[in-house]
Amino acid sequence: MNSLFWLFGLISLAVATFALAPPYGQLKTVGAHITNSAGTPVQLRGLSLFTSHYIPDYWNATSVNQIKCGWNSNVVRAPLGISSSCCGGWVETRDREYKRMKTVIDAAIANGIYVIVDWHAFSAQLDLAKGFFANISKTYGSYPHIIYEIWNEPNGVNWTTVKAYAEEVIAVIRQNDPSNIIVVGTPTWSQRVDQAADNPINKTNIAYALHYYAATHKQSLRDKALYAINKGLPIIITEYGTVNSSGGGPVDQASSNAWWAFNDQYKLSYVNWAVYAKAGDAAIVLPGTKFDQLADPTKFAPSGVVVNQKYQATNQGVTCSCRK
Repeated sequence: MNSLFWLFGLISLAVATFALAPPYGQLKTVGAHITNSAGTPVQLRGLSLFTSHYIPDYWNATSVNQIKCGWNSNVVRAPLGISSSCCGGWVETRDREYKRMKTVIDAAIANGIYVIVDWHAFSAQLDLAKGFFANISKTYGSYPHIIYEIWNEPNGVNWTTVKAYAEEVIAVIRQNDPSNIIVVGTPTWSQRVDQAADNPINKTNIAYALHYYAATHKQSLRDKALYAINKGLPIIITEYGTVNSSGGGPVDQASSNAWWAFNDQYKLSYVNWAVYAKAGDAAIVLPGTKFDQLADPTKFAPSGVVVNQKYQATNQGVTCSCRK
């Protein structure tokens, strides 16, 4: 295991030699905003891959380039699968998942976009998370492209428990990376940013995750978000959908538009779930779409159509020509 980590470390350093600077350079949090190094608020908009152990088809460099160029995205989210009896995960097939994660991180660095390294857990697995983030931060902590999401969606726990977990993982990351933003999940599937706002973590460059699905979550969740924003809490929407909270159903265009308007008004960053192929639901592309076809509009699923239109209408700070 250690030899494999060492080998991938060398490969990562070689790939990062060809790094492109991300659009806004070194990010930081200032008040309720994510900003560039000068303190000017910026927004990240992009796509989340599906978890690495369930749908690994798009976990490659070509997909990352297609996400940047075909979707005008300045960020990609890489959700690490933690455990699965059917498909393996970090617990069962660590070398495989580590390779997939590093492939996406290296591709994001080479393409000059940000990458959210997501520990895609629903329950606390503190020791595993600390080991994972110790290695990732040691390998990539010097690159401004990296954002750490240390607990995807805490559920069945209160904010006090989440905060205690976060403080331990943050300490591990900060040993190697003093600057890059660390995103902390919030209770109830990362919806209770209001609770975090009442007792935030006393560290620099910490943001807090808000997740929503437009057909399910509406004004009441925006009210919680606004409460947190007004208290100065920096929020990042690391996962949202245009459909319902199961990831299914039709696109709710009206609610999606209301959320996008809210996000843009308060300069919140947002990342759509997810890069996978299905005729409907939250999928961005249709069945049979290959990883080198993600930029082909004829392959877009209904959710992909509306998300792509939104992203193409915004300035993401990226320029490129799609390549396969």
